[in-house]
Formats: sequence, C-alpha cells, structure tokens
Amino acid sequence: MTNNTTRLDHVVLWVTDPVAAAVFYDTAVGLEPIHVAEFVQGTVSFPSARVNEETILDLAPKTLAERMRMLPGSDDSAGHPVNHVCLSLPADAFDALRSRLEDHDVPVSDIDHGLSGARGNATRSFYFRDPDGNVFEARHYDEQPRP
Repeated sequence: MTNNTTRLDHVVLWVTDPVAAAVFYDTAVGLEPIHVAEFVQGTVSFPSARVNEETILDLAPKTLAERMRMLPGSDDSAGHPVNHVCLSLPADAFDALRSRLEDHDVPVSDIDHGLSGARGNATRSFYFRDPDGNVFEARHYDEQPRP
C-alpha cells in the first residue's frame, strides 16, 4: 500500500485470551487471524485480526497493560471504556456476518436504519459483543456518495 492519505491503521482491543479472541474473530466475524502461531510461540506480544488490506484489530492480552509506557497512565488503559468499533461491509457481507454470528450463538441487536457514520447514513446496521465485551457495530451503505 503506497497511498499515504490519512486512514485507520489498527485498533487495539484488550482481551482475556488472545488465541480465543482470534478464533472468535475468524469463525464468528470472518476476519483473518494473523500472528497467532507467533503469539503462542512467544515471539510476538499479541495476535491480530485483519479487517482489510490496510486495517487490523490487535488482540492484546490484558496482562500486557502493565508494560504500556508510551504515555503517562497508559498502563491504566486495560478495560478503558470505548463505546464501540464500527465495521462497514458490503450488503452481502453484512448479511453473511449476521448469519455467522447467529450460527455461533452470538447475540445481535435489532437492525437499525439510517444511522449516521463516516459515509453518511447507513442503510442497515446492528450491534454485537465479542467474548471480552467489546461492542461492535456492523453496517452497510447504499452505493452512493457521501452527502
């Protein structure tokens, strides 16, 4: 990727069991797990799940929080509340995700219509939680430009 425009690179999620989280994001959400074997071998600090070619979710164990030193107080960030992370999908992938989550007995919210986001109002959206309580919104937009 050589396009250097501003974009979301990664989101770090605090999780209890990174391997179990990677399995959840793979099987229930459909995101490719990366660096799981390396995490198990102890050569990387956490695995990740690929959202697309330029964005990943890092699945950081809560035990890593005590080593966070990038800013004063960073070690207190484990469990810090984030309202939710939103995944924007094509309509068919939106439907497939909802079906996969239901197949894995993951509770999902009702479908909302017209909620505002980065690309305008979404056609449909719903919410779900991962096993660590992180809340996600899944949405899709009609194929029209942002207002």
